[in-house]
Amino acid sequence: MRKMLILATLPLFAGGCVSTVAHVVTAPVRITSKAVDWTTTSQSESDRNYGRKMRKQEAREGRERRKAAAECRRQQGENCER
Repeated sequence: MRKMLILATLPLFAGGCVSTVAHVVTAPVRITSKAVDWTTTSQSESDRNYGRKMRKQEAREGRERRKAAAECRRQQGENCER
C-alpha cells in the first residue's frame, strides 16, 4: 500500500524537479545573453542617441546665433550682417 502511494505521488514531485532542473540548466545562457544585451548598443539605441546629440547641438548653435545677432544689434544698430 505504501509503495503504491509513493508511486502515485512520484510524478507530482518529479514534475517540479524537472522544471527546476530546466531553469538551472538554462540560467547561464539567460545570464550571458542579458549581460551581452546590457553591454552592447543596438542600432536603434545608437540612432536615438545620435539624434538627441544633434538636436542639442542645433539648439546650442541657434542660441549662439541669436546671442551674436542681439550683440551685433546692440553695438551697431540695424547695420548688422545677416
